[in-house]
Amino acid sequence: MINIPQRILLGPGPSDVPPRVLEALGRPTIGHLDPVFLQLMDDIRTKLKAVFSTQNEMTLAMSGTGSAGMETLFANLVEPGDKVLVAVNGVFGGRMADVAGRYGAQVETIEAPWGQSFKQADIIEAVERIKPRLVAVVHAETSTGVLQDVDRLGAAIHEQGALFLLDCVTSLGGVPVEIDAWGVDAAYSGTQKCLSCPPGLSPVTFSPRAVERLTQRQQKVQSWYLDLTMLRQYWGEERAYHHTAPINMLYGLQEALSIVLEEGLEARYQRHRAMHELLRDELKTLGIGYASQEGHHLPMLNAVTIPEGVDDLTTRRRLLDEYGIEIGGGLGAFKGKVWRIGLMGHASSRRNVTLLVAALREILG
Repeated sequence: MINIPQRILLGPGPSDVPPRVLEALGRPTIGHLDPVFLQLMDDIRTKLKAVFSTQNEMTLAMSGTGSAGMETLFANLVEPGDKVLVAVNGVFGGRMADVAGRYGAQVETIEAPWGQSFKQADIIEAVERIKPRLVAVVHAETSTGVLQDVDRLGAAIHEQGALFLLDCVTSLGGVPVEIDAWGVDAAYSGTQKCLSCPPGLSPVTFSPRAVERLTQRQQKVQSWYLDLTMLRQYWGEERAYHHTAPINMLYGLQEALSIVLEEGLEARYQRHRAMHELLRDELKTLGIGYASQEGHHLPMLNAVTIPEGVDDLTTRRRLLDEYGIEIGGGLGAFKGKVWRIGLMGHASSRRNVTLLVAALREILG
């Protein structure tokens, strides 16, 4: 038997899971068509709509991690030959472009340097020039720690007859996500970031406009498992069997969403912001600054520059072995240059900031 150590998860995900969620995962497994379980699914939908700030009826949790949510959007909304515009300023924008292409899209990209956000005007100009059917943007780019402004995009995208897709994997539950107010047509997230539930589910939401596009498809959805034309009959009134839902994971998500809403969204956003500011001020005393653009730092995912002369892997391994603290390394252009420090959900606390900074101070001397 392998002994699983107790860690403090301050990386890019998963985040620490509160005891209430762990207890919920251990509840008795019942059937995925049991009336009690169907009632729980309804409660999850109601809570997800509140956290997404939407009235979208097609709001549900896909079986699979955040990447399954990403594929769900493109699998259901892309048909071969559709022109798709993707804004790429990190790993996950690039991944969206890759996934869209796999479903037969004609992919166009606009790019910004790693660590920088897009000006909304530049995205709007590209939409007007390229005239795509879908526009995909990452709200919180986990690889670079950048928060992207998107509040002006929806109206401009709709003016061109396109749909607006948004990656909210890292942002949901940590910063405001206003699906209806921003005119977002389809969005996806993951359970393992600011919702502080283990990985394994991907919340998604589709606007009536996106549902209409889905129902007007000329071809079947290429993925059977992610086909919302069938899945909505399981989450809807028909309750038609599609696949065996991950019952205990949904127990966990229901409890995690309850915790989020008990705290209150505004209070939760403020806590993430306050802990980010505390970490930023403490790291400054160690000579550590941010790799992400000023004014666009993600409060829940801090991409910071590794001090000159400090070895990335050695430092992260000492944090893990000697202090039980996990932080993440850089990806792509940031590999070996950046640490990604997560303060997500349950892990976003003064205690964790203090422990991490004290450990870094000792290791760095």
